[in-house]
Parts: sequence; structure tokens; C-alpha cells
Amino acid sequence: MSSDYRIERLQMSDTGEGCLFFKWNCQTISPWHDIPLFADNECETLNMIAEIPRQSKAKMEISKEDIYNPIKQDTSNGQPRQLADIPPFQGYPCNYGALPQTWEDPNAIDTHTGIGGDDDPLDVCEIGSAIATCGQVKKIKPLGAFALLDEGQTDWKIVAIDVGDPLANELSDICDVERCLPGYLDSLKDWYRRYKVPEGKGMNKLGLGGELMSRQFALDLIDHCYSAWKPRKGYPDA
Repeated sequence: MSSDYRIERLQMSDTGEGCLFFKWNCQTISPWHDIPLFADNECETLNMIAEIPRQSKAKMEISKEDIYNPIKQDTSNGQPRQLADIPPFQGYPCNYGALPQTWEDPNAIDTHTGIGGDDDPLDVCEIGSAIATCGQVKKIKPLGAFALLDEGQTDWKIVAIDVGDPLANELSDICDVERCLPGYLDSLKDWYRRYKVPEGKGMNKLGLGGELMSRQFALDLIDHCYSAWKPRKGYPDA
């Protein structure tokens, strides 16, 4: 499947809410199940589905429950969910999205955190300089990972960079990020600890003491979540 995807905004007939549906070759497809994880034959470059562009505040996400899994805004108490500013960032601190064809299994205990997965595709924090657009399919290079323990679930974050970013050739592993972007990853982890506090919730915890895991660890994790996705791939009922 080529990268020539088209986004179509439609309203759900039952709720009236706006959703972003994905089209390819004039067919509606699922960004989660139909867009391939690997963007090249060597499996070095991955596809990422951008959900929340850097600096934006609307909490957009792939809907697992709706047919074709469109992107739509999350709700809280019946209202569209907006993210608060958490200094030093305004809005989201990175281009946030998901890896297609991956799944963090809630029924499988994570061997590193001792807690089950969050029942979602793997999350990606893309740290390049260009601001993404919601629904954009980015080609990324994984650099590492860290574990967030979010409301009793393991929620891994893959740190990655767009392969076309000016820093892409300088970043080969997670240890390179501090050299090029000093202090950024510490601030990013702190943001994830605190971002639900303005909603009246407690602080999240970081797994493994907040350790930043290597690129190889991230690749192994991605492969594991790719394997976990395979038995459950498919669409919810229309």
C-alpha cells in the first residue's frame, strides 16, 4: 500500500460529531489495521499516524470502537476534551500519534513494568521541528522508548523523529537526543506525569524509574506489539 492517503471529514450519523476517515484508492480504510507498520522493505522506517500535532490542545485519537477507526476528539463528561498548558510547553509537547498494526494487550502482563497494556496501539512522540497535521502519515525513525503508568495500565511511548527532519541523520539512538535537544526528554516525561492534573486526576507514574530505553529496546517492543496485534486485527461491527 502506497503512502498516498486522503483524509475525509464526515459527521457520525448517530452523534453528529466530526471524524476524520482515511481513504486509499477511493476506498475507506482503517488507519489502525490497513496502513502498514513498516514503510520500507528493510523494516527500518515506520509509518506513524499523527493524531495530535505539536502545540495543539484538542485530544484527538483513533477510535477503536467505530468502523474504519476514524480519528475523532476524545470526550470527558460529555464534552470535547482539551489539554491544558503544562509549562514549559503550550499544548502538546510533540507530534503525538500511533503506530498502525500494533497493540498493547491489556491481558498480557508487561515483563518490564508488571502491569498489563492499555488496549491501544503503541503511542509515538515524534520530536522533529515540523508541526504535523492531524491524520498525516509520517515516516519515522524510532530512537527509544519510556514507560508511562497511566491509571493502572502500561502505556509505552516510542520516541521517534521524522526521517525528513534536519536532525534525523544526527539522531541514531535515544542517547543522541540529549546532545541535540538538551533537557527536552526530561521535560517531556514530566509533562506526561502531570498532564491529567488540570482535569482533577492524580499524577501519572513513570515505569522503570523513568529510564529512557534504547533504540533496540524500542524496536523489540514494536515487534512484540506488532505480533500482539495480528490475532485481533479487523473492524468492529458496523
